[in-house]
Amino acid sequence: MATELTGRVAIVTGGSRGIGRAVAVRLAEAGAEVVLTYRENATAAVEVVDEIRAKGGRVLAVRVDSAEAGSMDDVVERTVARWGRLDVLVNNAAEFVLGPLDDMDAATFDRVVATNVRAPFLAARAAARHMGDGGRIVTIGSNVAERTPFPGLTLYALSKSALVGMTKGLARDLGPRGITANLVDPGPTDTDASPADGPQAAVIAGFTALGRFARPEEIAGTVRHLAGPEAGYVTGAVIAVDGGFTA
Repeated sequence: MATELTGRVAIVTGGSRGIGRAVAVRLAEAGAEVVLTYRENATAAVEVVDEIRAKGGRVLAVRVDSAEAGSMDDVVERTVARWGRLDVLVNNAAEFVLGPLDDMDAATFDRVVATNVRAPFLAARAAARHMGDGGRIVTIGSNVAERTPFPGLTLYALSKSALVGMTKGLARDLGPRGITANLVDPGPTDTDASPADGPQAAVIAGFTALGRFARPEEIAGTVRHLAGPEAGYVTGAVIAVDGGFTA
């Protein structure tokens, strides 16, 4: 594994499943040393580690709850202590909620915002302290920040919409240091949490121009580009990888 990210170190939060797993594998294939975080599924995390190592990559899995204040500071410090640097942060870990507005109580609100908004902010702040020119912060948002097609998504859409402002602010704050910040908004993507053969999948796929769910690897490809040297002049951008969902 020796390509455009050789010698660079990346953190991928929520890297044991779905989009996060695909991103961790793709960055490792590009030559990066990868630290992936997971909250509960140790078996899935070990599978990703084994896959990356089987391909000759270097990877570390760290169990952490992103909703806990200070957790991402610890991950960043462990990463720098192990490899001496940090070049790429991919904020992927998220809490998905779907349900009637009346069911979204204060505890649910706090949990979702802590995971989906506070954690990416604190992770970016911690990571930027160790990044130099060429640093990359990529956050995974959602197409529902742009278009919320059915009821029950208010809280989730709120949390993902906040990432737009965060990304644009990071781009301004960190641009003078040569660090970029971008947001990738996936559309419906075939994962365990949202399978392409699920009960509402046909309806959801019909919202897209391409009429299908994305593969996680298609999202990961965009993240890899943004993490690499060819995307050095892309910052503050919100990039939809949604099959035309918001077209």
